[in-house]
Amino acid sequence: MLSKTAEYALRAVTCLGTRIGQPSSADVLAEQTKVPRRYLNRVLQDLAAAGLVRSRSGPGGGYELAKEPAEITILDVVNAVAPLERINACPLGLKSHTSLCPLHAELDRAYEATQAAFAGVTMQQLLESTNPIVPLREVS
Repeated sequence: MLSKTAEYALRAVTCLGTRIGQPSSADVLAEQTKVPRRYLNRVLQDLAAAGLVRSRSGPGGGYELAKEPAEITILDVVNAVAPLERINACPLGLKSHTSLCPLHAELDRAYEATQAAFAGVTMQQLLESTNPIVPLREVS
């Protein structure tokens, strides 16, 4: 359901959330998240444009979260790079379908439920999980 770009963005934000006050280079993030560096650069630019990440250049620079992890939801991250698209009109362009057919209405309800679920979970909640597995990234 999620695009590769959204998955990569979630990995990056999760990783940055564990490094508050410690800017991370794209190389470090790429290594820890297992995201190809060139792809990660594009993802980080999209996250920065959405105001979720900021970068500092120079010695001691790198990427860091622009907001507290408690202020960033999964939906914020997904919408920054690859928003979930709701179905508002017949995807087939059928003129007789002035409203959604039963299939597309049901699919749209699923997208709506997914958006609500993603909006209800912050990055802080993921980071504070009692699960021993660190979400979305490799731990060395």
